[in-house]
Amino acid sequence: MVKGLAVKNPILIIIAKEPQVGTTKTRLSPPLELSQAAALFEALLEDTIDLASSIEGIDLAVAVTPPESIGYFEGKTPAGTLLIPVTCENIGDCLKQVFEELFERGYPKVLAFNSDGPSLPSEYIHQALELLDGHEVVFGPSDDGGYYLVGLKKLYPGLFDDIQWSTPKVMEQSLAKAEAEKLGVALLPEWYDVDTADDLERLLREVQRYPQDRLKHTRRYFTQLSLDLKANLADSGQSD
Repeated sequence: MVKGLAVKNPILIIIAKEPQVGTTKTRLSPPLELSQAAALFEALLEDTIDLASSIEGIDLAVAVTPPESIGYFEGKTPAGTLLIPVTCENIGDCLKQVFEELFERGYPKVLAFNSDGPSLPSEYIHQALELLDGHEVVFGPSDDGGYYLVGLKKLYPGLFDDIQWSTPKVMEQSLAKAEAEKLGVALLPEWYDVDTADDLERLLREVQRYPQDRLKHTRRYFTQLSLDLKANLADSGQSD
């Protein structure tokens, strides 16, 4: 694909980091061990990629941080996925970089999506694309005060400036930025990120409710976690 060449499809880009024990999903430890938290994130990431790649009529990209993790993501994504290495100080810088890159490549609509919410109903992504027909910005609010998705038809760099990222103020401040720039905003239904023990319990309930072909990596993770816990309990009992 050549920069500046008009393309037909919209594109969804997943903002992702390579899982690392000790730095990935540390808020989940406890109840999880650090290695288990990193393994959970990898499962969530793989299911997010499955979700995004299952949606017809939309291209897939992944923003890769750090850039040297390209090889890892080449092994995790389907053929044709656009991998964009990014170096950024915060999520706002990452978003500006990837939106600019994708609009330069000619994409008419760009959705940026987090990497740890694969239980999101796919219709929300379709809804985001439809809402962009009549609005400049679409947000998917998270129940923690952030957002799990943002969609644009052109870059508004100020939308990502001076935001207190990773705080409950992100959505509120982002809406204020959009209002200041007189942008028409549409909101998707609220969803959640998997950051806390309560989120983990909610995710487990959804895995149990969904068909077997949904969330297969996360489903496998919970199965293995249960086996590990049972083994640990057995070992503990033997030592008493």
